[in-house]
Amino acid sequence: MMAILGFGLASPAYCAQARPAAHPALVMTAPEVTRMRAEIARPGRFQRTYQQQKAEVDRKIALPKQVPIPVDAGGGVTHEIHRNNAQLMYDAAVIYQLTGEVKYAHFVRDMLSMYAELYPTLPLHPQRKTDSVISAGRLFWQNLNESVWLVYTIQAYDAVLPVLREGERRKIEDGILRPVALFLSEGSPHTFNTIHNHATWATTAVGMTGYVLGERDWVEKALYGSDKSGKGGFLRQLDELFSPDGYYTEGPYYQRYALLPFVTFAKAIETREPQRKIFSYRDGIILKAIDTTIQLSYNKLFFPINDAIKDKGIDTIELVTGVAIAYSATGDAGLLDVARRQDRVILTGDGMRVAQGLDARRDKPYRFASRVFRDGAKGDEGGLVVMREPDQALVFKATAQGMGHGHFDKLNWLFYDKGAEIVSDYGAARFLNIEAKFGGRYLPENKSYANQTVAHNTLVVDEGSHYGGKLDVAEAHHPELLYFSDKDGLKISAARVGDAYPGVSFVRTMAQLRDARLRQPIVVDILKVDSSKNHQFDLPLHYKGHLIKTNFALDTATQSLAPLGKRNGYQYLWLKARAEAAAPLSQVTWLGENGRFYTLSTLAEPGMQVLFTQIGANDPNFNLRNENAFILRIPAARQAAYVSVLEPHGGHDPVSEMTSDADSRVKRIQHARTGDIDAVHLAFASGMEWLLLLNNSTSFDPKQTSIARFEGKDYPFQGRFKLIALGQDQAREGNKQ
Repeated sequence: MMAILGFGLASPAYCAQARPAAHPALVMTAPEVTRMRAEIARPGRFQRTYQQQKAEVDRKIALPKQVPIPVDAGGGVTHEIHRNNAQLMYDAAVIYQLTGEVKYAHFVRDMLSMYAELYPTLPLHPQRKTDSVISAGRLFWQNLNESVWLVYTIQAYDAVLPVLREGERRKIEDGILRPVALFLSEGSPHTFNTIHNHATWATTAVGMTGYVLGERDWVEKALYGSDKSGKGGFLRQLDELFSPDGYYTEGPYYQRYALLPFVTFAKAIETREPQRKIFSYRDGIILKAIDTTIQLSYNKLFFPINDAIKDKGIDTIELVTGVAIAYSATGDAGLLDVARRQDRVILTGDGMRVAQGLDARRDKPYRFASRVFRDGAKGDEGGLVVMREPDQALVFKATAQGMGHGHFDKLNWLFYDKGAEIVSDYGAARFLNIEAKFGGRYLPENKSYANQTVAHNTLVVDEGSHYGGKLDVAEAHHPELLYFSDKDGLKISAARVGDAYPGVSFVRTMAQLRDARLRQPIVVDILKVDSSKNHQFDLPLHYKGHLIKTNFALDTATQSLAPLGKRNGYQYLWLKARAEAAAPLSQVTWLGENGRFYTLSTLAEPGMQVLFTQIGANDPNFNLRNENAFILRIPAARQAAYVSVLEPHGGHDPVSEMTSDADSRVKRIQHARTGDIDAVHLAFASGMEWLLLLNNSTSFDPKQTSIARFEGKDYPFQGRFKLIALGQDQAREGNKQ
């Protein structure tokens, strides 16, 4: 690997000629710095941010400099020192630009000189993993972190260049900047040319370094791949990793993570080569991606599908940067509303414009929408459906696999209400950068539990995971999104999966129904299964809160516990209670962490059982959270229909000790099936009744009239669905959209 130090070294004359006349000239520009200096003299958000960051930088640069030999994986001492050094160099360089005080530039110079002496001596990292995606680094255990380090460091170097002598520049460039850039590109071609977030960081780091060092060839390779054919590189990633709606295939958590290199490099490209019109590329895909990242959140936190750390939200630096860049590009006042919620600005020209807009109160409410975010480069690989009502969000996951960070959970769902997660998803099994927990990496239980289907709220057949838990198989398939509609108080969507299990297909319809006579909007969930032979069907529901009551007797394990199963995630579940579902209507009520009651009312299929579980079995190191679920089990059937209503109601105030409306008002659920046509009848204690008619057939013809039969009466309708308020002269209908 040491041989890469000699690759592609450009002559000093070429570098000097290709470099810009003024620095910085990447994400920040010299003309912007002039305006930023004036802004820090004026009371406001930008000044406060500057003062806070300057005080922090002053405190840190007074400490002894540390550039240790790398020995630790993510979260370890040396890993964190090198990671923090990059951030500190960047922050110090910004303060230098704003103050003109050379001590900050000299700090960056001295730190980089130390790295220039260390880096040529380093072998591959001792904690490196042998993995087809994760390539080793030298400063860090994976070269992803090396790319992140260089993204920050090259911006710092760009900002302090005016104070460096030629010899200092040569030492830093030849000793650290060029070797790292070449290590990430020519030394790690598999990572550099793949379509993956690791490559996004690598191409961003190499491309920005190419701009600063005058290496035009590096910029072209970063944009188009090592051979400059366009089969790899930054632009190909923009083509392949995002759908036309700006949805990132790995899900919101990794969309957030990948967003920073995408927007940072795009801003640098716009600065250095505005003729490329990068923010217009692929119909403005970068700006769409920023907006979609915001949309895929509730109460400031991202929807935690796939490998996701559940504490991440819109106030992360990645999205703060993205919002600032998007606001500068568009002037959209709704983005200022998001920035106000983020409650932080960045010390760049874009951040300055956000601060000025907020100080002038130019923000307008950002609109969170109900919509489908299509998946796949062409938008034809399913999608993530988000349905919203005031205080509510229903997420229906009908997406593609999401590469290696995807979970095996087709047609999973999550539900949020009154500021809290109600129907939950585990997310990732990982203690990020906590070195004591498996080096801060993904825990083994991430694959053996969190990825498995039983860890989600979707159909499990014979205690196996979708696609046998095999990534290459799952990557080759995706759900068929049948329709989505949002009108007249009814939001509804349906999707089909026919290949998750051999000989089994299932269709799920999810709806959010609002009516003035309902205390809160309700969720209607209809999952219909067809198979060629008998199977055991399980439908888990993971809930956040405390179980209050059931309308059936529980056989609870009070003396000893046993795991529910032996594999595919079941081995981690304690079976805490079992019951025979009450017929015809089975009800489970819990009190959410937000103080509101929730009841899931389910039409009981013959032989249906209810199994109450808690995570914790076969977990000797306490790696998993002890979360609760109940599983609706049909022991043996060829066909099944899970028809349920999730109803928010009432609440409990522990301060006043007042409880209201603790009982469900759902009184009856009925389901009739005529071929592929379904009729679902809902009746409430208030006397309100609804009849939902569905046509989810594979041979759907929007021009043909469907006939649903219920209690001896035929109900004709066109389109995919029709909602009838019984006894009233109104109906809500919709065709495929």
